[in-house]
Amino acid sequence: MLLISVSGVGVNTARVMLSGMSVDDMRSAIIHEQVATLNKIKGIGPKTAKRIILDLKDKVLKDGAVADSLSPSISNTMADEALSAMIALGFPRNTVNKQLNAIMANQTSITQVEDLIKAALKQLS
Repeated sequence: MLLISVSGVGVNTARVMLSGMSVDDMRSAIIHEQVATLNKIKGIGPKTAKRIILDLKDKVLKDGAVADSLSPSISNTMADEALSAMIALGFPRNTVNKQLNAIMANQTSITQVEDLIKAALKQLS
């Protein structure tokens, strides 16, 4: 509902956005002002991504449900790199994203992108 409150984002665009990213990923991208992440979604250009971030950042932060989805930038970068690699290997984005989030939450000892990818491959095989 928050997405369609943004000027230039209609019902179809919001649906495409949510089918391409999980709600938690969307919140994280908005909070961390990741224009490039939002820009990867079909139909979202840089101007629309910036408008979404500008309009929704305060609203998303007020919800309070986001506090637990905030993670250090190292983890975000590592997860983003692992996600990109897994997608390049042909795995579906949503499945990989869920696996990576679960791995990052359960195995805090992983500090390398390669180890994260190996763990995800083991679980997806």
